[in-house]
Amino acid sequence: MKQNSFKIASLGIQHVLAMYAGAVVVPLIVGGALGLTGEQLTYLVSIDILMCGVATILQVWKNKFFGVGLPVVLGCTFTAVAPMITIGGEYGISAIYGAIIVSGLFVLLISTVFGKLVRFFPPVVTGSVVTIIGITLIPVAMNNIAGGEGSADFGSLDNIGLAFGTLLFIIILYKFSKGFIRSISILLGLGAGTLAAFFMGMVDFTEVGEASLLHIPAPFYFGMPTFELSAILTMILVAMVSLVESTGVYFALGDICEEKLDEKDLARGYRAEGLAIVLGGLFNSFPYTTYSQNVGLMQLSGVKTRNVIYVAGGLLVLLGLVPKIGALTTVIPSSVLGGAMVAMFGMVIAYGIKMLSQVNFASQENLFIIACSIGMGLGVTVVPEVFAEMPAAISVLTENGIVAGSLTAILLNLIFNEFGVKKSKVKETEIEVQQAS
Repeated sequence: MKQNSFKIASLGIQHVLAMYAGAVVVPLIVGGALGLTGEQLTYLVSIDILMCGVATILQVWKNKFFGVGLPVVLGCTFTAVAPMITIGGEYGISAIYGAIIVSGLFVLLISTVFGKLVRFFPPVVTGSVVTIIGITLIPVAMNNIAGGEGSADFGSLDNIGLAFGTLLFIIILYKFSKGFIRSISILLGLGAGTLAAFFMGMVDFTEVGEASLLHIPAPFYFGMPTFELSAILTMILVAMVSLVESTGVYFALGDICEEKLDEKDLARGYRAEGLAIVLGGLFNSFPYTTYSQNVGLMQLSGVKTRNVIYVAGGLLVLLGLVPKIGALTTVIPSSVLGGAMVAMFGMVIAYGIKMLSQVNFASQENLFIIACSIGMGLGVTVVPEVFAEMPAAISVLTENGIVAGSLTAILLNLIFNEFGVKKSKVKETEIEVQQAS
């Protein structure tokens, strides 16, 4: 019995480590881009870790109303990083959380019917959206490589050396390790880069010393949320893409655990994600989605019990209640973070391309959808003032590259692949979506 408990605890810790880098890096990137203080950043990291645990437990706990009941781990979605930075820069941090809350409520509202709507989000749409999001993240990584936008030592050789040293370490780990070590190569790279920065005198532990040992999360830490239509539309699109990705993970886990999923199971899974997103907005955390790296870890370990994921969720909650642990992550220099970002954000683009690989490229219509949506998304991102003279009602849809590109993909897919298409074609599209992840 003791041996079995030890095994479950060990596997739970493994799951935490496998997703920890992704969970921690999102608040570090967003908080750093929005210029938060060390104290605010510590809170952001801590509450994010805690809410990852809460979101995971909500999803694993299957009941009448929510929870897919599979051993799935939830964490912050990278898809939301660029949109949140854009929203925060334009409207302030309060608009980020207003948009997150509304997008979560939207997910709860459509959870019952989304299984039927998923056909409108085939890989040609979701792949284009994720690729656009990844591309818009790269400038954030490059600014951090140089030391962070506005820093006194921007572009110094120390910053450049640390960034590419971190990236090289991650590449070497990824090349010569396998299994669990490979899955946490980003986390190990951040640790090695911070250690090197410490010996260079570039690490400040002041925030760690000042952070408290325990805190109780409070809603609206950054003030009452505000609601901007453009921001809300953006986060709803992000949530829809995340749901499509999650659908693929649900089916993959269903196969692994030999459980057949029906529409009610999917609806409960979507509801759990919607509830997690709403709670993220209320407690100033982030939108959540299923983490596919934990599915890979489950395949490696061969252990499919939900008890392991309950342990992982409980550990995340405990870690999130200790601000000193969150403060430790804030000492990572911007240049070290930038080096890791190149790999992580590049992977977002690569994942978008992987999703697009499910597309039938023999179809000129699909090529046209991809070309126009990515072109529009990137164009508006690079030249945001291009639609400055448009009426306010239209500019809501055109002032953000991710919204403009996503809506272009959705609209063109409807025109070319939905209107007038036979039922057999629709059925093929549904199967294609389920296999996309």
